[in-house]
Amino acid sequence: MAPKFKDKDGEVLLSFSGKWISWAHTAAAYSAFISALIVGVSLHYHKIVQNEYWGYPEEWFPSVSATIGDRYPERSFFMLFIAITSGPRFVLVGLWYLLTARPNATLPKFVAGMGIFRTLTCGGWTYVTSTDDHDWHDIFMISYLVATLPWTLGCLALSPANAKAVKYRKYLASAFFGTLVPLIYFFIQHKVHKVAGAYTIYAFFEWALILFDVGFDAVTALDFDTFELVVKDVKGSSKGNNKMVADAVLEKEKDKQVGQVFSQSFVWAEAIGTAADVYNGFVFWSMLTSLGLLVWYFPLWHMGISGYEVMVMSTVSPFMLANRRLRSLVVKNLRICHFSALAGLLAYQVTDPVFRLFIVGFAVWMSCLSWAATWYSEGGQPGRLESKISAWTIGLIASSVVKFAWQTSNPIWPTTHASNGGWNGIGLILAILAVIRSTRKVPTAGSDLAIQGRREGSSVLAGLGIAGLFFGLHSLLSDSSTMILWVWEGYPVRGPISAPHGAWTIAAMGGGLILGLFAEDIARSWTFYGIGCIGAAMLTLYSNWKGYYGALILAAYLMAASVPLIGSAARKSPATTFGLGFLAYNFLVLFHVWVVAYAFVPGGPLVREHTDWVMTTMMIFIGCGVFSSMSSTPAAQRKRFNAFLNSRKQRSYYLYVLGVLQLLSVSIAYLRFPTYDYVPYHKDEKILTAGIWTIHFSLDNDMWSSEYRMRDVIKELEIDVIGLLESDLQRIIMGNRDTTQFLAEDLGMYVDYGPGPNKHTWGCALLSKFPIVNSTHHLLPSPVGELAPAIHATLDVYGELIDVFVFHSGQEEDPEDRRLQTEYLSKLMGSTPRPSILLSYLVTKPWEGNYNTYVSDISGMHDIDPTDWDRWCEYILYKGLKRTAYARVSRSTITDTEIQVGKFKIGEPAIDRPDLRNARIAESQVPEGERFPQMFRGEGVRGHAYHVFNEPRYFG
Repeated sequence: MAPKFKDKDGEVLLSFSGKWISWAHTAAAYSAFISALIVGVSLHYHKIVQNEYWGYPEEWFPSVSATIGDRYPERSFFMLFIAITSGPRFVLVGLWYLLTARPNATLPKFVAGMGIFRTLTCGGWTYVTSTDDHDWHDIFMISYLVATLPWTLGCLALSPANAKAVKYRKYLASAFFGTLVPLIYFFIQHKVHKVAGAYTIYAFFEWALILFDVGFDAVTALDFDTFELVVKDVKGSSKGNNKMVADAVLEKEKDKQVGQVFSQSFVWAEAIGTAADVYNGFVFWSMLTSLGLLVWYFPLWHMGISGYEVMVMSTVSPFMLANRRLRSLVVKNLRICHFSALAGLLAYQVTDPVFRLFIVGFAVWMSCLSWAATWYSEGGQPGRLESKISAWTIGLIASSVVKFAWQTSNPIWPTTHASNGGWNGIGLILAILAVIRSTRKVPTAGSDLAIQGRREGSSVLAGLGIAGLFFGLHSLLSDSSTMILWVWEGYPVRGPISAPHGAWTIAAMGGGLILGLFAEDIARSWTFYGIGCIGAAMLTLYSNWKGYYGALILAAYLMAASVPLIGSAARKSPATTFGLGFLAYNFLVLFHVWVVAYAFVPGGPLVREHTDWVMTTMMIFIGCGVFSSMSSTPAAQRKRFNAFLNSRKQRSYYLYVLGVLQLLSVSIAYLRFPTYDYVPYHKDEKILTAGIWTIHFSLDNDMWSSEYRMRDVIKELEIDVIGLLESDLQRIIMGNRDTTQFLAEDLGMYVDYGPGPNKHTWGCALLSKFPIVNSTHHLLPSPVGELAPAIHATLDVYGELIDVFVFHSGQEEDPEDRRLQTEYLSKLMGSTPRPSILLSYLVTKPWEGNYNTYVSDISGMHDIDPTDWDRWCEYILYKGLKRTAYARVSRSTITDTEIQVGKFKIGEPAIDRPDLRNARIAESQVPEGERFPQMFRGEGVRGHAYHVFNEPRYFG
């Protein structure tokens, strides 16, 4: 019976300490997991320790998901206690808010909201299992994990001045986030490397997360003894009278920048304004990164210089600011200028490639002019200038996050539309609203424009610094996977992969920007510049993890250096700093294309294969900017430092946006993590369908991005293993893309990108439904012409090891190169005793010249169809396998080269006699599951049909 007594405030029917809410929550939560573990181990031990690769005894401890998942009755135990947990959980969140709420404070409300959100999402992933609905289960789980970060940090910031509770929270929070590192490591060891026992170790860390997560909330028992329920505060802690830890820290460090930033109140209007500024930066980077892609279309289809390459110079519009009247006109009409730049977002409505290029060129012209004028106009207001620099740099991070989500494409590029993943209409509407919002403040009057800083350092050196900085940001950081592919060396995986490690690149970018904002003196220092140079050297010289560590250093440096270098340039002549800067930037853009395209440009062989020269030039240019920035007068530097007092509130909003982007990148990384559960199309028949396709850099005949159309035809042809040629798109001129990521994830295939962007080839890639056991990359002899890339991969095909070679030969104009390459590849193919398939671009006629070396005793290879006389480029060769079918499929308007496809029967002996091996049979003699799809007969679908023979060929 509840106690009844009266005090001066009335009768109390029930009273107990608030700490029992915490204990009830802790007991119910731990009971949910521990009871499921005990029941699961007792009833289904061998089943719940089994995973897709290993079982008992290699794996001997179950993961959390396996324990609480779909098996009865452990799942029921878990759900019952989790349901009981929800009651104390909601009360716990409510009491925490009452304890920490203060007048005019937004953070307690935000933290309470996160607490409620976490509780709801916990129910989501608990009651919707991966078997019920895999996507929604993942969405709820990711949302829960993402919300854990602000909840944890918020609770730490709002903790009452209880030293014991604060200590435990710090320990448990550190343990929780520290556990994530080995958790991810062992998950990758299990999922990617298939290491026996790795999942058991992963499971221990996963259970540790549960213990730490629940334990963190259990610490509230030390604070809730201030409450007596029926809710009555007996100590007054909830009235806002007692100081919180956050208050004490802010008072102690009131002169420090971080404390000043986060001591500000939150205003939604300012937050929306900040988001608009960042979106404007995102639009700038979207237009700039699309320009090279559109320019590339024309030399690609003209097979040489087209004349349209001059549009690369659209960026030099800041030279117009040399004229005083024109400069004043632009500065006073920045809204109109920014609106004009949005024309590029409408370009997708134009089907003609030439006009689309001109529209985007105009948009880039106006965008570069607008941003240069914006920085210049705010040069005399350091706080506002910092905001514009932050918006522009965070816009780059936003662009990288969006491309991370869209597998390296950008949904508002003019090469996209609704049918290939475009969100052009939505992007345009948001851009219009963003320009209206972000240009509402009138820039400083012309007479006040940063006059005092104009003489600080050399404008020419500052311009070179801008060139190096912009080129580094664009070429290396406009896509999170670019530097990862620089260090990629094939299977087994020995370094980072595009997903999930793209989130690491984005995190390094964010960390670098924060360093630039809060420690500008460090960001502009020669010491930090030296560290950046070391990172650039490591990226250039090393592969795998060592090279990627250099990439992360360089990413952080480039973002940090953006703040002082752009700030310094804004206080000088804009025509020199930004006009000359973009001109030198264009030189670097062309330079880094010529190192690969040397065969097509005058003087190209002088820079052949010299990415190291490009990187060195970039860092020298940045060093010029550092020198100019360091030449600023002490008085001017003090003025900029003191101006921080006026900008600290605005800075906090940019950090909030940055935090949201980082959380999004982590969520995307989780969603994109490879599943490695891929299934071939005809596993029961043990058929391997292999194809070769030259994809022409994933731009179709009409200048639209073609990966969606490619995916559809590869899926409909039921291709298990396909070689892609002309597939390296990780350069400015190609949009820093990677079509293989989209195809691999959407089709469910392993992928080897082949030689990376720093290997100076046009690329070759391998996609496979079968596990890639090992792969090596080769650069074949090319003394005169372009480098010829090749992949030698070993696949596990229905338990049998089969070698697959993907190869792109040199050009027709270089016969000696092709002869040397033929000898090299033929010997490479002949060196393996395993059954093999060559998916290639050979540039030879059947039965003539180099063909007789590829198909010879040296290689041991046979032609998939020796009677096919109508070939010049693409060939499929094989040995040690029973080939059963061959077809040629028209390309539609996707590229300039057809698809060639062959079928092989695994597990049956190869036929040695040529007359029997090449004997053709009727399709009616072939089992249904071993035939090519019927949809491509006759007119076919969407322009794809069997051609040349007008039907597949089958062999007995």
